Amino acid sequence: MDSLQELLGRYSPKEPEEVVAVKRYIFNEFGVEPSVGLHGETLVITVTSASLANALRLRVTSLKRAANTKRKIMFRIG
Repeated sequence: MDSLQELLGRYSPKEPEEVVAVKRYIFNEFGVEPSVGLHGETLVITVTSASLANALRLRVTSLKRAANTKRKIMFRIG
């Protein structure tokens, strides 16, 4: 029987392409590494400042285009 450490060592989760594209877009435009997650049909983007979240809200169409998605995008500050 494999140990837990061996099992976790072999496990490499793959992020969906939409998540990777959103992270890349935000890092290239603002130089910030966001936290991005999928919850059902919603992309949840968590950033550290309210001003960044507001700037991203103004660019939501560009974000959707960069991620090639039709999902709803929600922003969180945290």
